[in-house]
Amino acid sequence: MKPEDYITRENEYGAHNYHPLPVVLKKGKGVYVWDVEGKRYLDFLAGYSALNQGHCHPEIIRALNEQSERLTLVSRAFYSDLLGEYMEYACRYFGYDKLLPMNSGAEGVETALKLCRKWGYDKKGILPEKAKIIVCDGNFHGRTVTIISMSTDPSAYTGFGPYTPGFIKIPYNDTAALEEALNDKDVTGFLVEPVQGEAGVVVPDDGYLRKCYDLCRKQNVLFIADEIQTGIGRTGKLLACDYEGIRPDILILGKALSGGVMPVSAVLADNEVMLTIKPGEHGSTFGGNPLAAAVGIASLKVIKDEKLADNAFRLGELFRSEMEKIKSPMVKQIRGKGLLNAVETEPKDGKTAWDICLSLMDNGLIAKPTHDHTIRFTPPLIITEEQLMDSVGIIKRTFEMF
Repeated sequence: MKPEDYITRENEYGAHNYHPLPVVLKKGKGVYVWDVEGKRYLDFLAGYSALNQGHCHPEIIRALNEQSERLTLVSRAFYSDLLGEYMEYACRYFGYDKLLPMNSGAEGVETALKLCRKWGYDKKGILPEKAKIIVCDGNFHGRTVTIISMSTDPSAYTGFGPYTPGFIKIPYNDTAALEEALNDKDVTGFLVEPVQGEAGVVVPDDGYLRKCYDLCRKQNVLFIADEIQTGIGRTGKLLACDYEGIRPDILILGKALSGGVMPVSAVLADNEVMLTIKPGEHGSTFGGNPLAAAVGIASLKVIKDEKLADNAFRLGELFRSEMEKIKSPMVKQIRGKGLLNAVETEPKDGKTAWDICLSLMDNGLIAKPTHDHTIRFTPPLIITEEQLMDSVGIIKRTFEMF
């Protein structure tokens, strides 16, 4: 089959809810992927940061294979030998009392919302059905009906109402707006991305998260960090919140929690919050399955053993300094933290970020635009300096073609 045959078949039988680049991938190893014709590319999307450990990391694949031959699923109707080990490992790793395992990032966010509301009713004394959660403009936490109800992106919510109530939307990176919203006594939580990834890698001012955290403490409101994309080494620290020394009341993780091998997400919190949910009030058939537990432990060990957060910090600094040297009228702004970076583009002669990504693909590097004008550059954290500089060369040459 030719590449266009694969694309035609996918379009014929699949829902049209994505607009992929016209490349058909067949194999991945480390920072590279290969298409069906054998052409190699540097992967600078890394599964939207799910592949922090790189494609098919041998330690993660070993854990997957060994466990897949023993036991894959029992459901939470029974105990398994690995789930407690995984929970203990992750709780000690991140410093929390309890972990609630789920599958997708969106499920993790939904779990956090339920925990926050339940805590508000049981611990804070908010009247039934009155709990409110503050969120930020430009947020992206997933695509469930409740999550799109707090979105400010028309492409996420238009045509999918009625919407779930209970959210207060404020500008991102605006502590004054948060302080005002917190005056509402029915507020039980503040949900925030330490860096807004889908919005185009929007990095808030230094001190923003710390001020938000302190305001929440003052008003007895839970600080909830969505670190699904920013966490697990991506920004140059284990968690992006670590830059400001804050410990979220509820921490949401996903993506790289499995090294891109399977859907694994988790919500971590201390007993006061986590134990508000009782048996039967929340769950998932696949959440916490033995296969996911084995993969989760292996994935976190790779991050620590290979010092991938440190690598992300060092090479992120190098990447941004090199990007600043690009001579192209299409480059409007470079921004990022660690190896979560973006170039905001200006259209030129009818050419847009999409055209740049097509040319990058032709030149051996794959990345994807978000919101039409911003290109995220998020390679696996295992990337070496030599590989990074090869990538920088491709990106520079491509931009300077326009």
